[in-house]
Amino acid sequence: MNNHHVYDMLVVGGGPGGYTAALYAARAGLDTVVLEKLSAGGQMALTEQIDNYPGFENGIDGFSLAENMQKQAERFGARSEYAEVLRMDLTAVPKLVETSEGIFLGKTVVLATGANPRTLGVAGETELLGRGVAYCAACDGMFYKGKTVVVVGGGNSAAADALLLSRVAKKVILVHRRDTLRATKIYHEPLAQAENVEFRWNSVVSALLSGDRLTGVRLRDTVTGEESVVDCDGVFVSVGRQPATALAVGQLELDGGGYIVAGETTETSIPGVYAVGDVRTKPLRQVVTAVADGAVAVHMAEKYIAENR
Repeated sequence: MNNHHVYDMLVVGGGPGGYTAALYAARAGLDTVVLEKLSAGGQMALTEQIDNYPGFENGIDGFSLAENMQKQAERFGARSEYAEVLRMDLTAVPKLVETSEGIFLGKTVVLATGANPRTLGVAGETELLGRGVAYCAACDGMFYKGKTVVVVGGGNSAAADALLLSRVAKKVILVHRRDTLRATKIYHEPLAQAENVEFRWNSVVSALLSGDRLTGVRLRDTVTGEESVVDCDGVFVSVGRQPATALAVGQLELDGGGYIVAGETTETSIPGVYAVGDVRTKPLRQVVTAVADGAVAVHMAEKYIAENR
């Protein structure tokens, strides 16, 4: 890799936020490279059917949408490098990103590294993904219309998921390891009033029961140790997310949850560095909000490059 070439923009992560940034940057004439560890799409590529992304009236599978976004960015000259980022120096001039494929230099850096749902860590969880185990109620809730679902968690996302699912599913069983929700008070009342929501306090999921799909869960009481079986069609795991921010620790300001502090402008605590998509502090993590971030980041980066010629 030629160490002397300085890109206008280095995009770390090839999900919807990253490839939208690459598309906008390349179309604006910025010399852009996307550094992606695995393949285009990130979390989105693992989603079988995306029904809430505008413009696809019959929905689209995440893998195809990811491929389209990548091709679109590349059509305007953005490059994709399959490389794992090992280290970043974001205060250097130019900014330096060291990867498994060599060193990349850039005037600006867009961090689109995403966040992964935390898992239950129960046997069979990975195998049952999309066959009864889900991590996103907004994405997959409709598949459980008129069915029985379990929601695991007690924070705001679990409460919001339970509420959303209560409008779709026949029955929602909220399983929480403590005896009260951590969620903000605004959720308590509507949940208590929803007739099809049942609470299982002081409980953890100790096993997933399945044939070729999930058929139920085994719960263990955290106080008595007693086990019981709950029959259900789906389990929504809402125990938080783990933002991929290890590389930014010590360089960028992070919030209490480990997300990069960046508002609607996507600007981080270091000028010329932008955070887009699931990795930044934000109220809603969806493809459509990641894509919006990507466009905004390029707008800010163009201004930054013009002022720092």
